[in-house]
Amino acid sequence: MSANIRFSGRELRDLAVAWIALGVAFAILLGGGQRIISRPEFLVTILPMTMVTAGLGFLLHELAHKVTAIKFGQVAEFRADYNMLFLAVMGALAGFLFAAPGAVYHRGHATPRENGLIALAGPLTNVALGVIFLPVAFLDIPGLVGTIANFGLYINFLLAGFNMIPFGPLDGNTVKKWSIPAFLAFGLPCFGLAAWALFGFSL
Repeated sequence: MSANIRFSGRELRDLAVAWIALGVAFAILLGGGQRIISRPEFLVTILPMTMVTAGLGFLLHELAHKVTAIKFGQVAEFRADYNMLFLAVMGALAGFLFAAPGAVYHRGHATPRENGLIALAGPLTNVALGVIFLPVAFLDIPGLVGTIANFGLYINFLLAGFNMIPFGPLDGNTVKKWSIPAFLAFGLPCFGLAAWALFGFSL
């Protein structure tokens, strides 16, 4: 099945631009918004961290949708939303962040179960990434490694919880339309992990 996974030039460009834009937006937000303009060296320091945590969390989330859709015989491709990426960076400068970088669009015959599993693949990938960061975060390693682990844990659990909200185009809504028991079985743990990330520990 992996032989059927293809990336067009446009898709690779959209993935790269979205990855970079989200990494920059999170770096600006963590650097204090507009204050980072007077401290560009801080952006250089924090950008690698946000690229391998927030940026990677987004990238693998979308690739999970694509791979799962292709597994079910779909034609799937990511498309960036350049207006929303611009808004993400401008919002970060203003001190807030709303990240809706784009989506994987797929077409072909799919059952409600297959659509639900395609949607579920993204949040579960973020949970898996958060679990990977978890041991290092608990070791409380000082310096950059510890900071990356904490932020990777924090952002991936938040992404999982946010995307499982049963509203609009979010993954949780698609899962709930397929199966309420599946939504509860996977959504409630995702919400719990997101709440723990917000209130259970500090970066």
